[in-house]
Amino acid sequence: MLDYALKMLIGDKAKYIGIILGLSFASFIISQQMGIFIGLMTRTYGFITDTSQPNIWVMDPKVLFIDDIKPLRDTEVYRVQSIEGVEWAVPIYKGSIRSRLRDGNFQTCLLIGIDDATMIGAPPIMLEGNLENLRWADAVIVNDVGAENKLSHDFPICQKPLRVGDRLELNDNRAVVVGICKVTRTFQSQPVIYTTYDRALLWSPNERKMLSFVLARSEPGKNPEEICKKITKITGLAAYTSEQLQWKTIDYYMRYTGIPINFGVAVLLGFIIGTAIAGQTFYNFTIDNLRYFATFKAMGADIKLLTRMILVQSFWVAAIGWGIGIGAACIVGTLSFTTELSFSMPWQLFVGSILSIGLISMFASWISLRKIRTLDPAIVFKS
Repeated sequence: MLDYALKMLIGDKAKYIGIILGLSFASFIISQQMGIFIGLMTRTYGFITDTSQPNIWVMDPKVLFIDDIKPLRDTEVYRVQSIEGVEWAVPIYKGSIRSRLRDGNFQTCLLIGIDDATMIGAPPIMLEGNLENLRWADAVIVNDVGAENKLSHDFPICQKPLRVGDRLELNDNRAVVVGICKVTRTFQSQPVIYTTYDRALLWSPNERKMLSFVLARSEPGKNPEEICKKITKITGLAAYTSEQLQWKTIDYYMRYTGIPINFGVAVLLGFIIGTAIAGQTFYNFTIDNLRYFATFKAMGADIKLLTRMILVQSFWVAAIGWGIGIGAACIVGTLSFTTELSFSMPWQLFVGSILSIGLISMFASWISLRKIRTLDPAIVFKS
């Protein structure tokens, strides 16, 4: 009987294709929009994941997210170092700086000043040059995207990428490129420039407090969350593990920006449109085949068997539609990997899209089952 259910479904090619197209569209919109949303959220805390050496971040208690810099006194590093359970603690600077291009235009960049002695906070991947060369006079390391685009020579007319040995002008200071690195793209798509902590303080506008964060690591065997609580209690500063700071950053963007609403509306529209198309088409398919279902019922098929037939048809098209939609979303994400478009496809998104398409197919089945349950087998004998 279940084989006949699939033959009935595939035999009506127009409605069969229509249902699959509706589910494919819903699957694509849901997966693609959620993939961009997750990729965008990943960029908001990319600096944290790129700085993998510490597992504790210490900052001003009023800091709301990773880019909300409220400077500290340099002496806070020594206070954190002195706390039992802290293996090491180093300073790091994070701020904006203006780069003057060769044509006279200015480009705002993200300046990262890492610890001079240990180089903790350095970029995760070096594409060209050597990290140790950062100790040379006026040395900087530039991220690959910034070097190829916004900091390239004669941008945006004729882009000639920055290379090792080229020079920059940062806040009227000479800087020499000694390396090209790869980091997570920033939320504002700004070029990222790394230098030493002392040099970053020298180049940046002078303030009474300049320290952005204290990076620390708990001793082996110690619980980082417990060490964070101890740091907060002793120093009065806010201390978070890397994971906690990531979620704090995501929470800020979810609460205080329109990003979740914008993407949520797009996903909801995809869900509603997919439900409408699949539900209406599947219902019409059931209406057109009522005589066949009535025949099965007259032959002794109970409502459970007819329900299974409808569910088999529903989940068959759901599986095909989901596969086409998620495949198209992955292709779009792969093609956009080297562009400014952010895209991420974690396994949770696969599960979420399956559940979404499953709900749509269940709704379409429910509409058809209402008609099947009240079906009179006698209609098969009517002219």
